Amino acid sequence: MKKTNRFVLDTNTLVSAFLLSENSIAAQAYYEAKSKGQLICSDDTFNEFSDIFIRPKFDRYVQLSKRLAIIEDLRTLLNFTSVSISLQACRDPKDNKFLELAVEADASCIITGDKDLLVLNPFNKIPILTAAQFIETF
Repeated sequence: MKKTNRFVLDTNTLVSAFLLSENSIAAQAYYEAKSKGQLICSDDTFNEFSDIFIRPKFDRYVQLSKRLAIIEDLRTLLNFTSVSISLQACRDPKDNKFLELAVEADASCIITGDKDLLVLNPFNKIPILTAAQFIETF
């Protein structure tokens, strides 16, 4: 039986996917991941995305009401995974939550542009890819 692909998209990738053009690399990676498997998150990763996505600095790109609607739509689409492990592997401690989620959920890969995560590729046999690399690979 084939394993279902499970993808972790970091906060910056999600923000870029929803703020930039639908033709942006981040948006293409988001739609590709959505069509080829499950998008997974934890409470921590979702809350970070939500908190950042409503910041006033993004008002010039997308109205707050639309961003709130995106957050609610995304909440219903994502597969929430409980994380019970704690890792201290990333040079930016705030990024450990993505590694923890990926390991706990047996993710197929992490999609990120964050150099602090990319430098760890692969992590516990989980590829850590940029959006462009993800599109090429999957």
